[in-house]
Amino acid sequence: MALIGYARVSTDDQSTEAQILDLKKYGCGEIFRENASGADRERPQLKAVLTRVRKGDTLVVVRIDRLARSLAHLLDVIDALDRKGAAFKSLGDPIDTGSPQGKFTLQILGAVAEFERSLIRERTKAGVRAAKAVGKRPGNPGLVSGDPLARRRVARARDDRRSERVAGGAGEFLPIVRRLRPHQPWDRVVDVLNGALKKRPGDNPAPWTRDALIRAVRRLVADGLAEPELLKAAPRRSPKAAARARRLVELVATIHNAAEAGQKPTLARIGRQLERQGVLTATGAKTWAPSSVKALLDQARDAGLLDGAPDSER
Repeated sequence: MALIGYARVSTDDQSTEAQILDLKKYGCGEIFRENASGADRERPQLKAVLTRVRKGDTLVVVRIDRLARSLAHLLDVIDALDRKGAAFKSLGDPIDTGSPQGKFTLQILGAVAEFERSLIRERTKAGVRAAKAVGKRPGNPGLVSGDPLARRRVARARDDRRSERVAGGAGEFLPIVRRLRPHQPWDRVVDVLNGALKKRPGDNPAPWTRDALIRAVRRLVADGLAEPELLKAAPRRSPKAAARARRLVELVATIHNAAEAGQKPTLARIGRQLERQGVLTATGAKTWAPSSVKALLDQARDAGLLDGAPDSER
């Protein structure tokens, strides 16, 4: 467990020294400092500190405005820390998620934020009704008119939100990826992740897939939060490993084809049957994730080994 500080000023002619002194006095052994606007959610050092914190750590700031300039952003950061088992403390405010009083204060802030969101939703609905009443088309005028610049801005904002979500959950999956890549192929990394974490970080209950993991790592590399070497091609498998991989594909195809017509087994059911037979995954794990079964079924389909389409949605 560690106390990790974050100090920020808005301009280059300001200094973080006073904040750093307070953070060191409190006991922070590691401090991230940044010169950036508080309204900018895509601050490199903020991303770095959210990636750095581990379970049991506490992120410390002198005041909450050093971390976030909006209540929504503050709650998003605290939620990202909570998912990693880390706490947050502001030295100048009554917020310490490691204490009952601090958690109570956070609940009040969360209620206020939800109230604000409700007001925004009601104002938006009223604005849409008013626009329709006078014959106007509601929505972003630039998007409605097909303005390319407006579309690029919306796409960039959506991409920024995705980067923030990936960076917030990187502490859960990135250490495993770093341990295995690039000497292990992506399919094996996915097997290990799904066996260790069961689901992706955050509110997404779905297990990792190969494509989703590659997209997440590429985003972290682009943001400077992961090493480009992670994306290098894995070494080619030995003939023995390739033969075992082919046998797994053929086995999964056999289980799928053996089911009665109209009652094709689900991914989870195929996985349970493989576990009952004692079949190990490509990484040697005993538990089969639905995503691993689907990957083999996809290969079997590409090879023309399936009699019909699998029920992959359940």
